[in-house]
Amino acid sequence: MIIQDPNNYWEQLERLEKLIRASEMKAGVIFSFHSLILGLFVDRLDYLKPYLVENTLLLVFTGFWLLSVLLSVYFCFKCFIPRMELKYDDNVFFFMDAVRAFGSSEEFTKKLIDVCANEEELFYQLGQQIHVESKIIEEKFKSVKKSLKCFALSFVFVSLSLIVWVIQTLT
Repeated sequence: MIIQDPNNYWEQLERLEKLIRASEMKAGVIFSFHSLILGLFVDRLDYLKPYLVENTLLLVFTGFWLLSVLLSVYFCFKCFIPRMELKYDDNVFFFMDAVRAFGSSEEFTKKLIDVCANEEELFYQLGQQIHVESKIIEEKFKSVKKSLKCFALSFVFVSLSLIVWVIQTLT
């Protein structure tokens, strides 16, 4: 029989929690940047309106910029609330199961003690927790990656808009 150390599982879970926080921090930074830039745009809309009305190309680039910003923000929100349907057995380490699947707090505590006393069951349930958190992280980082792509696209469109606006104001 191979002796396993439950600390390896706990350390893996701790590492996964750090990855979850990192993905959410990245999404938060992207969201904050977009909020700042959109706020500046809305503040200056009265000033920019005549230029937008006069120049169709500027209006189109600005529209594509807004669309890419909205998509980027959408993927930021998706990072914070990933939607997944996962099928697992009741698990004492899943927060919803801890509240709903085992009855009262006394029944949950008894089940937790039983799981922790049985190495095979403990490692099985910890393994499930590692698996579900890995899936969550995968979804979060997919959303952050899509948000970053839209962010880069928004930068391209805002740059094109600025170039068109500068040319329009100089001529």
